[in-house]
Amino acid sequence: MLKYTSFLLLLVLASSSTYAARPNVVIIYADDVGYGDLSCYGTASIKTPEAERMAREGLKFTSAYCTSATCTPSRYSLLTGEYAWRKKGTGVLPGDAAMIIESGRETIASVMQRAGYKTGVVGKWHLGLGGENKDWNKAVTPGPGQIGFDYSFLIPATGDRVPCVYVENDHVVGLDSNDPIEVNYKQNFTGQPTGKANPELLTKMKWHHGHDMTIVNGVSRIGFMKGGKSALWVDEDMADVITGKAVKFIEDNKAQPFFLYFATHDIHVPRVPHPRFVGKSGMGPRGDALLEFDWSVGQILDTLDRLKLSENTLVILSSDNGPVINDGYYDDAVEKLGDHKPAGPFRGGKYSKFEAGTRVPFLVRWPGHVPANQTSDAMFSQIDLLATLADFVGQSYNTTTATDSHSYLDTLLGKSETGRDYIIEHAGQLSVRKGDWKLIPPSQGPAVTANTNSETGNAQVTQLYDLKSSPWESENVASKHPEVVKDLEAIIAAERAK
Repeated sequence: MLKYTSFLLLLVLASSSTYAARPNVVIIYADDVGYGDLSCYGTASIKTPEAERMAREGLKFTSAYCTSATCTPSRYSLLTGEYAWRKKGTGVLPGDAAMIIESGRETIASVMQRAGYKTGVVGKWHLGLGGENKDWNKAVTPGPGQIGFDYSFLIPATGDRVPCVYVENDHVVGLDSNDPIEVNYKQNFTGQPTGKANPELLTKMKWHHGHDMTIVNGVSRIGFMKGGKSALWVDEDMADVITGKAVKFIEDNKAQPFFLYFATHDIHVPRVPHPRFVGKSGMGPRGDALLEFDWSVGQILDTLDRLKLSENTLVILSSDNGPVINDGYYDDAVEKLGDHKPAGPFRGGKYSKFEAGTRVPFLVRWPGHVPANQTSDAMFSQIDLLATLADFVGQSYNTTTATDSHSYLDTLLGKSETGRDYIIEHAGQLSVRKGDWKLIPPSQGPAVTANTNSETGNAQVTQLYDLKSSPWESENVASKHPEVVKDLEAIIAAERAK
């Protein structure tokens, strides 16, 4: 009996050491947070102490990129390791879109799951759910469970799109079967008020452009929705709700290796932060929502510290695209911006071909393993997270689907300053950065978007910038360096031909 008990003890110890040898992984994915929005990147107009804490305790990248200047394609690329522009239907999705990642397709989650990790996604999804003609009153599948996630708690699309409900493990949370949900993106339901027809019902903020349809919680949205009153979210509580779910996932899985993809909604519109953040930034709802985002980061870090998991958890913080100020609502974001520069030293922002469209904050924290308070200038792309994390947990991955992903593990962990040879940037068309050179091919369209007043980077001439001497992309030197233009054009052509 003593030998048998000893054998069981050895098994338990072996199991524990195996878990300790497999570090947890948390990706915190911000929404519309620009390179200059976090104080650890140099802004003095607002303080984000929890992001500063990550930078102080880890590694800050200065040349890290999402793959697209809008959210859906960046999220698709991050999870699948395939550039979204290679696949039709991966643009910014309506709230009732079918899921665009095929069931059974390999993702970061399925790679981690195969390595023995408990996997979870909490927060903004915006990759579609179910099929084309889904019934929100039943199980909405396919969903995250079909691509490697054991647990999911989702904002189905974005806060400014219906349906304005949470979906947990395929089911709408808090739904009353006697008040079924109906969603339509083509026409309104009879008798349902809208922001356009009933502006007197807009108690939180007025719409500026495009957000004039169904009213939920005093804010009009994109799309039409009816029913589901008991399931409707309260915008002011959204950060608390999803951060609480992320914390609980960590607590529930503290005794085993876990992977958490925590996609916050802040600072996407509509910006309706909790009352405890209102007025705290001096920059209106956008600044207050930025403080709320930073609080969410702190809750994750504090939880890891409290559970003594920090030294066994790799945490990555980044954003899905560059910043935008007015993105559909009158929320004082423009009027109260002051001297704050959300894009930092770069030109453009969300929707733009210029650097600020895709160059984003990127912080890595793993105490005792990733060097503390260090900066890396290595070029890193979110497209490579699938291959890099597969390498991190000792797993192979499907190179025929994750065709664009490559491992830069030593770069991610601060052991090497060698990053990508070039970065592909996507905003309607492809641009490329190689070294200090940035090429934007000729393109049609307005130079500035009519509604958001964002610089698009569109021009009918080839644009070449030396980012070292002109990070603002103000001096076009294409005519002076035809050989560089030719080299970068060849890179884009080769990528398209793959």
